Amino acid sequence: MDQSIGIIFFLSAILIFAAILFAVISLTKRGPQALDVEKYRTRWLTIEQQLKRDESGSYPMSVLNADSLLDQALKDKGIQGATMGERMKNMQKTWSNANNVWTAHKLRNQIAHEPDVRLDYESTRRTLMAFKQALKDVGAI
Repeated sequence: MDQSIGIIFFLSAILIFAAILFAVISLTKRGPQALDVEKYRTRWLTIEQQLKRDESGSYPMSVLNADSLLDQALKDKGIQGATMGERMKNMQKTWSNANNVWTAHKLRNQIAHEPDVRLDYESTRRTLMAFKQALKDVGAI
């Protein structure tokens, strides 16, 4: 009889431990996160308004800000990766037009690392539209 009480106690302890372990894993697991769409829409509208046809200095800044906004959305969404490139790669199947997103991000890298990059209004506008679609694909706007 004492042995059966010991077995019951042991099994109860295992079940309690398993339940606690399950609860900890469930609470710490990072899955896809919901994004604050209104926050992203507001920030996106600011970027769109920043682009001015007659101010060529606004072209690179709007591209840098759009790329930064997309990166923040990927992080907030819980997309894994040490760099934006890694996060974008993890989203590869989500993009409605992956080539456009990668082209936009590559332009951002050129702006950030090459001092003599020349942009025109139309290419900047197309780049922003690629970022906008990527933000839609992520669920940010």
